[in-house]
Amino acid sequence: MSLGAHLVELKKRLFISAIAILVTAIAGFIFADFFISALRAPITNIAESTGRGAALNYDAVTQAFDIRVQIAFTVAIVAASPIWLYQVWAFLVPGLVRKEKQYAVGFLATAIPLFLAGCAAGWYVMPNIITLMLGFAGDQDLSNLNAKYYYDFIVKLLLAVGIAFVVPVFVVLLNLVGVLSAEAILKGWRIAILTITVFTAIATPAADVISMFLLAIPMIVLYFIAALIAWLHDRRAAKRAAKVEAELGADV
Repeated sequence: MSLGAHLVELKKRLFISAIAILVTAIAGFIFADFFISALRAPITNIAESTGRGAALNYDAVTQAFDIRVQIAFTVAIVAASPIWLYQVWAFLVPGLVRKEKQYAVGFLATAIPLFLAGCAAGWYVMPNIITLMLGFAGDQDLSNLNAKYYYDFIVKLLLAVGIAFVVPVFVVLLNLVGVLSAEAILKGWRIAILTITVFTAIATPAADVISMFLLAIPMIVLYFIAALIAWLHDRRAAKRAAKVEAELGADV
C-alpha cells in the first residue's frame, strides 16, 4: 500500500473507534449516577459507622458535570475496548511477520483478561483502602473529599492493580524475545513475592488479612505461571540449538 492508502486506512480505523467510544460515552453519561453511587458508597459507610461527616465535595461550578464526563469516557474506553483494540490490530497486522502476529495475539489474548481481572480486584479492595486512609482523621474532623481528586485516586488505583496483573505477561514476552531467561525469573522469586506482599499490604488494611491474601495469591500464582512458560520456552530453544549444532557438526 502507498502512504496515501495507509493514511486512508488509518482514518477509517480511527473513525470507527471514535464512533464506538462516543456512543458508549453517551451511555456512560446517562448512567453516571449508578457509578457515582458506587464510588460514594465507601464514604457513606464511613459516615454511618463513625458518626462523623464524610462526603464528596464539589468545589467548582462545573465540577459535577466534569466528573460525569470523566466517568462517561472512562466507561467508554473500557466498554468499547473490543472495538478500538480490533481496529488497532486490523491496522497493524498486515505489516507483521508470522512470528510477530503469534506474539501479538498471545499477548492480547492474555493481557486484556488479566488487566480486567486486576481492575476487578482493585475495585474489590478499594473500599478497604479508603476506609483505612480516612481512618487516620480524628473523630472530630470532617472528611469532605474533593470529588475530582477522589475519582482520580480510584482510577489510578484500578490502573495500578490492573497493570500489576499484566506484569507476568510482559515477563513472558521478554523471555520470548530473549531478554530475560527463565533462570533469572526463578532466581528472583523471593524479591517478586516480597514486592507483591508489600504492594498488597499497602493496598489493603492491616486488619483485613483476607483481602490481602485474595489479592496477593493470584499475583504470585501468575508470576510462577510466567516462570513455567519461560522455562518451557527456554527448554525448547535449547533443544533446537542443540539439534542445529549436531547437524552442523555432522556436516563438518
